Amino acid sequence: MKVELVRVNDAFHFEGSGSSEVKVHTDGSPEIGGSNLGVRPMELLLMGLASCSAIDVVLILKKQRQDITDFRVTADGDRTQEADTQRKPFTKIHLTFKFAGNNLDESKINRAIGLSMEKYCSATAQLEALATITYDVEIATV
Repeated sequence: MKVELVRVNDAFHFEGSGSSEVKVHTDGSPEIGGSNLGVRPMELLLMGLASCSAIDVVLILKKQRQDITDFRVTADGDRTQEADTQRKPFTKIHLTFKFAGNNLDESKINRAIGLSMEKYCSATAQLEALATITYDVEIATV
């Protein structure tokens, strides 16, 4: 896997691309001179985790013929500064999976999320070495 970052301005705005050729913009915060022209790198890590699991879950539930009309994942990360550094890695990450649909089977949803988190999602495998990852599920009927 390979990605490329190209600096867009004379501050901290970058345009990234990978094999999909879709452009992703990142930027620093205004406090350090950024321009709010892209997501922060640590937000991108949370988005990567959430989207990795979301793709797994949708793939599994489609195979089980679950009629999902709306699906969202919220990722909330707690960070702690490492001693004698400026680094603030995630120590806890909580995902909330929110579903709406017709006749959704809660046991199938829970199983799909469990499979993603324990067997399929590489982002989970990468991040759980340093952060405790938890999740909950909300299901709304249509």
